[in-house]
Amino acid sequence: MSTLDDLQQALAAEHAAVYAYGLIAARTTGSLRSAASTAYNAHRARRDQLRGMIRERGTAPREAEASYAVPVTPRSAAEATRLAVHVEEGVTAAYLQLAATADVALRRRAALAMQESVTRAYGFDAEIPALPGLRETAAPEPTAKSASPAPTPATG
Repeated sequence: MSTLDDLQQALAAEHAAVYAYGLIAARTTGSLRSAASTAYNAHRARRDQLRGMIRERGTAPREAEASYAVPVTPRSAAEATRLAVHVEEGVTAAYLQLAATADVALRRRAALAMQESVTRAYGFDAEIPALPGLRETAAPEPTAKSASPAPTPATG
């Protein structure tokens, strides 16, 4: 993908985040609503920055969808938290792709956006993956050919 495509993907993730946090804030109360509102504003600001960066490159920014499919409709604090973490994971993954660009300033912005998303996810749920933004896959099982013999204790 090109840098412009990566910017558009990050923008799409920010559009989805704005939608999801609006949904979360509308269905929660107290500190969770406050955290969702803060996240909503942060993602709106990032979205607006990305739109400007895309326009500077002479292209029209991707528009937001009318609605987005969410993995869970938040009917409880636990479901709202799960949705918030899911959103931040998606945003982190989009910026990880953008961080691979040759443009140093853009890489810096992407890294900062990833840090902010991971920190936000951690604020909602203290269990974050070792490598945020990367899809976790199971390690392959060793085969007889690739398995090394068990180490033996040294005798001395």
